[in-house]
Amino acid sequence: MSLIQELVTRGVVSQGQVADVVRLADEKYNGDIDEALVAVGVNEDQLLAFKSEYFSLPSATLGKEGVDGEVLKLFPRETMSQYKMIPLSIENGIMNVGILNPENTETTDALQFISSKNGLGFKIFIIRKKDYDKVTQQYQGFSSEVTKALDDLDSEGPNAPGSEFKDSTSDIVDINAPNQVLSGKKEDAKIVEDAPVIKIVAVMLRHATEGNASDIHIENTGAEVKVRFRVDGILHTSLKLPLNVYSGVVARVKILSKLRLDEKRRPQDGGFSVKINNRKVDFRVSTFPAYYGEKVVLRILDQEKGVRSLEDLNFSSEHFSMIKKALDLPYGLVIISGPTGSGKSTTLYAMLNALDREGRNVVSLEEPVEYQIEGVTQSQVRPEIGYTFAAGLRSILRQDPDVIMVGEIRDAETAQLAIQAALTGHLVISTLHTNNSIGIVPRLVDMGIDPYLIAPTLRLAIAQRLAQRSCEDATREVAMDESIRTMIMNQFKDLPDQFKSSLGITSKVVQTTSSPTCPSGTRGRIAIFEMFEITKEIERMILETPTEQDLYKALRAKGMITMKEDALLKSLKGEIPLKEVYKF
Repeated sequence: MSLIQELVTRGVVSQGQVADVVRLADEKYNGDIDEALVAVGVNEDQLLAFKSEYFSLPSATLGKEGVDGEVLKLFPRETMSQYKMIPLSIENGIMNVGILNPENTETTDALQFISSKNGLGFKIFIIRKKDYDKVTQQYQGFSSEVTKALDDLDSEGPNAPGSEFKDSTSDIVDINAPNQVLSGKKEDAKIVEDAPVIKIVAVMLRHATEGNASDIHIENTGAEVKVRFRVDGILHTSLKLPLNVYSGVVARVKILSKLRLDEKRRPQDGGFSVKINNRKVDFRVSTFPAYYGEKVVLRILDQEKGVRSLEDLNFSSEHFSMIKKALDLPYGLVIISGPTGSGKSTTLYAMLNALDREGRNVVSLEEPVEYQIEGVTQSQVRPEIGYTFAAGLRSILRQDPDVIMVGEIRDAETAQLAIQAALTGHLVISTLHTNNSIGIVPRLVDMGIDPYLIAPTLRLAIAQRLAQRSCEDATREVAMDESIRTMIMNQFKDLPDQFKSSLGITSKVVQTTSSPTCPSGTRGRIAIFEMFEITKEIERMILETPTEQDLYKALRAKGMITMKEDALLKSLKGEIPLKEVYKF
C-alpha cells in the first residue's frame, strides 16, 4: 500500500482529495507529495509523525539555530538537492542525517560514500520539508548571493553599472541599508547600488564578519580568484570567483581603503569602516604584488567584540598574579613577545583596560589604533610623514604620562627611548618579536641596549601563542594513559619537586571529542603563555650578559613554566586538544 493510500485509510485525507494531491504534486511542486499534502490541509507535524511510523524511522525537527556550520561542510550542496537530505548533527562518531523521501534507494548509497569519506557512521531521520528548506537556505546564503551577482554581471556586460568605480567619502557605511551597498556620495547611489562587483564585496565582508573570521584573503591563482577566510587561525576557501571579476573586486577594496588604483607594483596599506548589522566593523587592508596580480588581505576588527578583560584571557593564577603586580608598578618595562597573529594586541588592550585610567595618564602609540579604550589617549603613528614610534615617544614624554603603551619596539632608537622612559618614572608596555620570553633579554642587547639599563627597567617578560580552544560540550574525562604519563614526566623532569605538587596533575585527563553542536571539537582560540618576573638574582645575571640557557636554568629553579607546559596543563584540563600541545 502506498503512503498516500495509507493516509486515506487512516482518514488523514479523503479519497476525493487524492486526485488533487497528485495533480498539485505534478503541476506545482515538482512531484513532491509532501508539499501537496500540506497544501490540501494536512498538518506538517502530523504528517511527520505518520511518516515516521509508516517507514519505521525516527523523526527529527530543527531548532531556531539551524545546523552547525562545521556539520554543514560535510555535505556538498548538489548532494543535498539531488537526494533531498541534510546533515543534522554528529554524536559520538555518528552523523545524523535528515531525509524527505526514504523510498529513494540511491540516498543510502550516497550516505555510505559521504560517511566513509569522513570516517563516520550515519543514522537516518525523517524530517519536515520546512526544515530541509531552512538548512539549504542556510547553506546557500553566501555562495548563492555571490552567484546571483555574477549572473547579473554576465547579463549586464562589461559596461554594467558599477564598472565606473566611484570614490567613497563617508567614514562608516551601512552595507545593509537600501540604496547604499558600500557606496559613499549620495549622487553616486544610483550608479553603484546594483553594481554586481560591489555586491560581491559587500556579501564577502558581511559573511566573513558574521562567520567570526579574523582575516579575508583575496588572491589570483592564474586560473581563478580564491577567497579564503581565516577562522580560529585556520584558512578555509570560502569562495572561488572567475578571473573576469578579479580587477573589479581589487579596485573596489582599494577605493574603500583610499588606496591608489594605478599603483600595482608596490605594496599599499589602508583601511575603512562599515556598518554590519548595526555595528561598526573596521577593516585593515594590505595589498601585495604577486605573480598573477595583487594579493589583498583584510584584517577584520570587530568593534562589538571590543576589548577583553584580563580575566577572560585564561591566565593561570600564577601568571595572572604576575601581570596584576606589574601593572601596579609606578615604573618599569613590561614586554610581550610573539609572532604576528599570536594575540599580542589583545593582551595589550586587556592590560590597558585593567589600569586605573582615571588616576593615571595613560597614552598609547599604535599602528594602527584597532580598538578605542575610554580614558586612554591613543595616537596612530604615521611613518610616511616621519611620525614614528620613536618620534611619538619623544612627544609623549612632554604629555606628563604615567603609563605609555608602545605598539612595537622595532628599532634601536625606539628601544632606547622606551628604556629611558621606564628609567625616569613611567610604566612602559610594549611588544617585541622573539621566540620565547627568555629571548627578550638577548634581543634587547642585540638592539644596542646595555645590560646595566635592562636589569633595573625590565619588570615582566611575556611570550604567547594561540591554540585551538576545546568546545565545552565536546570534552569527557578519561583515565590518563601511559603515553601521556610518560610525556608529562619527561616534560617536567627538570622542574623542582616543590613546584610539581602545585601543577594540579591527577590520574584523570579531559579529552576533546566531538559533539552535536561542535563536530570538530574546537571553536575559537585561547592564548598559551610563558612569563617571568625580574628578581634581584635575575638582575645580577642580566648584568653578566648571560646566555638563554643560563637564564632558563635560573628561572626553572624558581618554578617557571614554559609555553609548551602551559599548553600541556591546559590540555589536561580540557581547555585545548592534546594535539595542540605538539605545536609548541
